[in-house]
Amino acid sequence: MIDQYASLSSNWNYPTKVRFGPGRIKELADACRAAGIRRPLLVTDPGLKPLPMIMDAIGTLEHAGLACALFADVHPNPVGADVEAGLKIYRAGHHDGVIVFGGGSAMDAGKAIAFMSGQTRPMWDYEDREDWWTRADPSGIAPIVAVPTTAGTGSEVGRAAVIVDERDHTKKIIFHPKMQPVEVIADPELTVGLPAHITAATGMDALSHNLEAYCSPFFHPLGQGVALEGMRLVKEWLPVAVKTGSNIEGRAFMMAASSMGATAFQKGLGAMHSLSHPCSSLRGTHHGLTNAVVMPYVLVHNKSVIEEKLAASARYMNLKDQSFNGFVDWVLKLREEIGIPHTLKEIGVDLDMIPEGAPMAMEDPSTGGNPLPMSVAAYETLYRNAIEGRLI
Repeated sequence: MIDQYASLSSNWNYPTKVRFGPGRIKELADACRAAGIRRPLLVTDPGLKPLPMIMDAIGTLEHAGLACALFADVHPNPVGADVEAGLKIYRAGHHDGVIVFGGGSAMDAGKAIAFMSGQTRPMWDYEDREDWWTRADPSGIAPIVAVPTTAGTGSEVGRAAVIVDERDHTKKIIFHPKMQPVEVIADPELTVGLPAHITAATGMDALSHNLEAYCSPFFHPLGQGVALEGMRLVKEWLPVAVKTGSNIEGRAFMMAASSMGATAFQKGLGAMHSLSHPCSSLRGTHHGLTNAVVMPYVLVHNKSVIEEKLAASARYMNLKDQSFNGFVDWVLKLREEIGIPHTLKEIGVDLDMIPEGAPMAMEDPSTGGNPLPMSVAAYETLYRNAIEGRLI
């Protein structure tokens, strides 16, 4: 019998080795061996921990002779204590690599555990500032195999982890080139059980990555091209994945768009992410959902320098109105179609957060990639507009 999904399976080596296609989770043990891992620590989140996919993965590894332990004490926005707890289990079990299995929280925590497994300095000494990543001992970074179960963050192909520093409640990016997983299993069947609202929020996160990378002023033609096609895939397939969660094609193309976004944002991100990070750390909002809410407000703010770029993308994406306004209208209609709220107030962010959040947004590393120079005052205005629903 011909496999009906054969055309959706492929092997990629850009930006890392990706085993893409339905059913490829069965290759998990092979991927671990290829990465040089014999005693993996599987890092996931509390929501996935009891599900059959996790138990099946552990059973597959043990059947293949790989001794696997499980760590799932990860917050939705991982904190430094999560990494420390995982490190204790990693070292006590004499593990030699990490499987990050899940959405963005599991990916971030697991990648940070692998990174810190052989370091001697505090994790915050490796924050993504200047050349702090060079402080790390590359030989002390454990190999990582990534298995995404959402189509949003694209962290499976990323070189960083976002962790909340409990001392000041800020999200900090820990970066090193060797944090990029050496093997990825991107199996869209693992995302079939995602609820529609999570599919929508994570899918909009993928759009935000591609969109902000595309608008970033930095020179990176490869990232630019990847981002443009990533946006088109979201346009075509996110509504399908939200409405019909069992549609494997929709799930597959959204998983591709997610990885494309994280590949493209090596070119830069911007104010969407800078606004979102304080909301997540101070109010506990979902990262992808927050990006989705602030998206049109940031686009309008940046209009003077991205107008032609978005008109060009509207032409490529074959929007009905192939202009800047047509692109923004498409974003607004997409959000409405898949159930994304219009204001930050609707997801628990109020005006009281602005005095603390705006300076945090200004200090966020993503600010440097925004098409327009930003200021604390500009972030105050953006927060106020997004909270009150003023799209001007």
